[in-house]
Amino acid sequence: MLQPKRVRYTKVFTRLPKGVSSKAVNIAFGEYGIKSLENGYITSNQVEAVRMAISKYIKRRGKVWIRVFPDLPVTAKPTSRMGGGKSPIDKWKSVVKKGRIIFEIGGVEEEMVLGAFEIAKHKLPLKVKLVTKQNG
Repeated sequence: MLQPKRVRYTKVFTRLPKGVSSKAVNIAFGEYGIKSLENGYITSNQVEAVRMAISKYIKRRGKVWIRVFPDLPVTAKPTSRMGGGKSPIDKWKSVVKKGRIIFEIGGVEEEMVLGAFEIAKHKLPLKVKLVTKQNG
């Protein structure tokens, strides 16, 4: 699972992301990309599940790039509600805004990418679409 080695603040308040992404909106490494169509969060477990599913489907022929990194901590629900402070970190998530490229795939033919995309979109909590380097 992906997680940062060290962070400045271990527990943060989280809010829902708003607006459209301004970074990672174009394909930079591969020929195909998985683009987000809505705002939300992706946990490190979901990133790892999608990465494993794609690499297993394309039989490790091509290359998969992960364009998000889970660096936002999520704490567990506390056992007692009043007092006692915030609970320890349970998982890590990354903010994904509308229009951001989440994964990129390169080095395989289009039929393999279409099959891998069908598997990957069921593992993600957001609506996504497949984009190519030609159509952006």
